[in-house]
Amino acid sequence: MKHIGFLSFGHWTPSPQSGTRSAAEALTQSIELAVAAEELGADGAYFRVHHFARQLASPFPLLAAVGARTKRIEIGTAVIDMRYENPLYMAEDAGSADLISGGRLQLGISRGSPEQVIDGFRYFGYVPPEGMSDADMARRHAEVFLDVLKGEGFAKPNPRPMFSNPPGLLRLEPHSEGLRERIWWGAGTNATAEWAAKLGMNLQSSTLKIDESGKPFHVQQAEQIRAYRAAWQAAGHARTPRVSVSRSIFALVDDRDRMYFGRDNDSRDQVGFLSEKERAIFGRSYAAEPDALIDELKGDEAIAEADTLLLTVPNQLGVDYNAHVIEAILTHVAPGLGWR
Repeated sequence: MKHIGFLSFGHWTPSPQSGTRSAAEALTQSIELAVAAEELGADGAYFRVHHFARQLASPFPLLAAVGARTKRIEIGTAVIDMRYENPLYMAEDAGSADLISGGRLQLGISRGSPEQVIDGFRYFGYVPPEGMSDADMARRHAEVFLDVLKGEGFAKPNPRPMFSNPPGLLRLEPHSEGLRERIWWGAGTNATAEWAAKLGMNLQSSTLKIDESGKPFHVQQAEQIRAYRAAWQAAGHARTPRVSVSRSIFALVDDRDRMYFGRDNDSRDQVGFLSEKERAIFGRSYAAEPDALIDELKGDEAIAEADTLLLTVPNQLGVDYNAHVIEAILTHVAPGLGWR
């Protein structure tokens, strides 16, 4: 059995060819797709966060809206770039969204990837201190965020408050019990996966990672997951962690599928550079008739290692078509792999 959800970047463009032509449509269609996915029996609705781009950005209003419109499906991010975040304000937003959803938030965070502008986090007021990189700053923000999610008091109360306080030091409110265990780290390397395990975060591994061995993407990703689980065990955590991987997977079951993705059935891993020093490997897409797709997916070592699969969806093709993409995987592919 596997948790199967979708992951949307929420792209929008005013182009007449796009089914998502404005930020308003990207947001409302995201809510509609989450509702449709829940009705189809999918397990999760996840959203990517990018700044300075025609994509989804500030996630918490969207997560709260999805939580209010659904009842069962997990709601999450993959991922929020912690270089841009005030961790205390974020903890309040996350607690609110989690309470609205009834404790269904699965929040993916990370150091982030290259954005649309140079050092965009500086425009948000965050500058790495002397001797600290932007990645260090993101991890520090994450550590503060995790700490305040514990719900322990840390702030000295005003002796003459406007409203009465409970005794002792004050914590951030609203606090959502259990949210701390539903935080995921999007790791691009084996080392950051092991760091996430030590801090007790679940693991998200996307369709790219830093190329650390030259092996195929799915093999490197599976090795990353095994290194994470070993670090988790060594840290002595009591609970079992969760691990997700993201994939572009399309079952070709009708003429629309073949028109959009029929040429993707010979997809291969790709290598590129995130910066002058970071060589990254990008995982292949999968597109084939269901029986062939099942055979191909059986060979993906990282999918086999993970308990959660996030299907990246082409959101600009519209809610109805994306619901069809999700339904095709749940109906024609998942049972043949033992996921359903």
